[in-house]
Amino acid sequence: MEWLANIRDVAGKAGVSVATVSRYLNNKGYISEDAKRVISQAIEELNYQPSMIARSLSTKQTTFIGLIVPDIVNPFFPELARAIEDVALAYDYTVILCNSDEELEKEIKYVQTLQRKYVAGFIVATSHEKAEHYTELNVPIVAIDRRIHSSIPYIATDNREGARVGTEHLLQSGCKNILCMRGPSGLGPADDRFDGFNDAVNGKDVKTHVVECPFQFEASEKIVQDILQDVPIDGIFASSDVTAAGAMKAAHSLGIHVPDQLQIVGYDGTMLAGQLTPGLTTVAQDLYKIGATAARMLIKLIEGQELTEREVLIPAELLIRETTRSGA
Repeated sequence: MEWLANIRDVAGKAGVSVATVSRYLNNKGYISEDAKRVISQAIEELNYQPSMIARSLSTKQTTFIGLIVPDIVNPFFPELARAIEDVALAYDYTVILCNSDEELEKEIKYVQTLQRKYVAGFIVATSHEKAEHYTELNVPIVAIDRRIHSSIPYIATDNREGARVGTEHLLQSGCKNILCMRGPSGLGPADDRFDGFNDAVNGKDVKTHVVECPFQFEASEKIVQDILQDVPIDGIFASSDVTAAGAMKAAHSLGIHVPDQLQIVGYDGTMLAGQLTPGLTTVAQDLYKIGATAARMLIKLIEGQELTEREVLIPAELLIRETTRSGA
């Protein structure tokens, strides 16, 4: 087994006390230039690797970042996580991914556990309106996609404007009987997208139908299948790519051709949208930019820097594919 040097070995080789080496490693307290030189040389010669556990006990902080998402099955969140991890690693931070399954108790347990492990900060996409457990934490936090509290920095897409643009595309493509598959009521992004849908259809010569759908494939498929059997829908605005995929499956099972008989616009711009057949027209969020920006914001807070912006909205982009007639 390979021998690993410890802090006592470094102190012995450098000819200084263990306490002096500890001050050097944690950058705390006075150390003479001569002591710094011999400690640095000893660390290099012994190939000493400081223990993260020991350092966390001393400094009350690690280089771990907690990332809490509500549903890892939704492709929106893994794509965000990839960007966050890329940036974190570039700054020597490690991301710990926690999937809450949209359960408040599970979310709180993750937060409490990671805080006890001296996590350096959190990036959070919570699915709950009441999230006081974050405002009470004494660590940096950045909210992503879903606003938590005015005191917590926040980054997301301009969901209202994105939904307006997506719905306008359906109107311009000739849809007269549109179903809005709105997300869960009370969830910030879902409410904003529903407002954007209404912005587009208000005052227009069009019939609208609204149904609340979870951001889940199977549930969305069942809901849309029931509606399409009773209502002559010719356009669907779905509040996520996952729900749009469920709508496409429902139309296929009923023999309804997309886009000739039914046009569909999704929301998110995940890789899933381009992998479907036909390809899904969607309002694309810049997922990588959102995740990378959130990670940089959090690292600045962890390292004691001021944020120039505490609330960032990134524009969405309409990607036209084959589920609308102009794309086909």
